[in-house]
Amino acid sequence: MDKINIMGTRINNINMEEAVKMCDDTIDNNEKFIIYTPNSEIIMIAKDDDEFRNLLNNSDINIPDGIGLIYASKIKKMPLKEKVAGYDLSFNLIKLANKKKLKLYIVGGKPGVAQKAAQKINEKYPNVNVAGTNDGYFKGTHLGMPGHEEEKKVIQDINSKSPDILFVGFGAKKQEQWIETNKDKIDCKVFIGNGGTIDGIAGNVKRAPDIFIKLGLEWFYRLMKDPSRIKRQILLPKFMLAVMFGGKNVVKESK
Repeated sequence: MDKINIMGTRINNINMEEAVKMCDDTIDNNEKFIIYTPNSEIIMIAKDDDEFRNLLNNSDINIPDGIGLIYASKIKKMPLKEKVAGYDLSFNLIKLANKKKLKLYIVGGKPGVAQKAAQKINEKYPNVNVAGTNDGYFKGTHLGMPGHEEEKKVIQDINSKSPDILFVGFGAKKQEQWIETNKDKIDCKVFIGNGGTIDGIAGNVKRAPDIFIKLGLEWFYRLMKDPSRIKRQILLPKFMLAVMFGGKNVVKESK
């Protein structure tokens, strides 16, 4: 599989169809598969955070979740096939689960959000077995308390359900820390750290209209809806400047 390295973080050059097929094959083969969803903002944070960068690079695939990564790859003449949004991949995994009657477990978000997301999924995709849910407000690795009794209970509940797919939504770095620390303790096949996707599924956060997504302006829509995001969004122009003037900040990785 082709891949490029953007400021130290590996990005796999795959499209949506390939990503879903890899997950499908993993489930059929009863293997474990870790997916992370870096975008421009996450790349910029990981650039100066060795621990976070190493966590990202320990996944099975890092999908290009953000138009900025696509632009960066084209500027450096190493074009990625397409943007693969974590939100869209998550929904495609739900569709796969509906088609094959798979089990899904959702962990993350504020109290009640994962349960609401499960209800929304069951309304639209009746063949999905949402085997269990848990909010993200338990003491565990993601809060700097690895091995806490509350975390052990959550893992025990997940294992009692043996899900095929696990959605982990604690936000960037926390979800990657949690997955990396606990993946070998958890009886699941596909793990995806998908941030705020659980809120989106629950209907608590509206995604940008299609026209904004097609034009690569989803970030602008979010900024209009929530101007307080400006502190985070300022990383986007910094990212593009770093790509254009940062020398070998984007390179091909060996297979």
